[in-house]
Amino acid sequence: MDKEQYTDCGVTTPLPTKEGQWEGPMIQLRHITKSFGSLQVLKGIDLDIEKGEVVSIVGPSGAGKTTLLQIMGTLDAADGGSIVIDGKDVTKMGQKELAKFRNQHLGFVFQFHQLLPEFTAVENVMIPALIGGQSKKAVKAKAEELLAFLGLSDRVNHKPNELSGGEKQRVAVARALINNPSVILADEPSGSLDTKNKAELHQLFFDLRDKLGQTFVIVTHDEQLAATTDRTIKMQDGLTLPQLTLPLAPPVEGGEYIL
Repeated sequence: MDKEQYTDCGVTTPLPTKEGQWEGPMIQLRHITKSFGSLQVLKGIDLDIEKGEVVSIVGPSGAGKTTLLQIMGTLDAADGGSIVIDGKDVTKMGQKELAKFRNQHLGFVFQFHQLLPEFTAVENVMIPALIGGQSKKAVKAKAEELLAFLGLSDRVNHKPNELSGGEKQRVAVARALINNPSVILADEPSGSLDTKNKAELHQLFFDLRDKLGQTFVIVTHDEQLAATTDRTIKMQDGLTLPQLTLPLAPPVEGGEYIL
């Protein structure tokens, strides 16, 4: 089948090139399921997110949005299915390899900034890079550069209780960016902000995508934010709407199907 791709309902199953280079989307989910006890929260999600996309995931409470985002970010494990991020199947990684991959390739922004109160803004930003074993001097310089880029050059030595809500969330964004991740995953990132700070944060995501090339996946109830993203994924009862049904591609040699 060479480099041909099988496409249906917007979901693409890519094949590697002859040189073995990944030609697929930045994030590829196949048949993702998740249950908590007898409650099945995700019921077989198929989803592709391309490099450089800003994608929103919307739906009512209990639809499975946050669970899907946590699985996508390797913070939780699916019961079944596969997750490929930038050509790497994270479902096949051991815990140590997975933690290293998460630190190097994924950034997180939460509704409540989750900054450590005893540390300054610059120290909070530095933490993921220090965990990754980078030089403290180089990390501090980069953290200060990121905070300046986000308009916080005069707040680097302030602790969280000395920052406004919008400033705290921008520090959280800088922390998510410190390791140059391929993907930023955000869970209700503007949910605790006022209208002005919310608009500024939303614009920031697009500015970062345009300047740094990151892929953004944002779970949100904010209709205004969802309307501005490149694509909106709607979820309900553990499914994407309309639910994507992926027929099997033609079998390859040996009789195995490409999923």
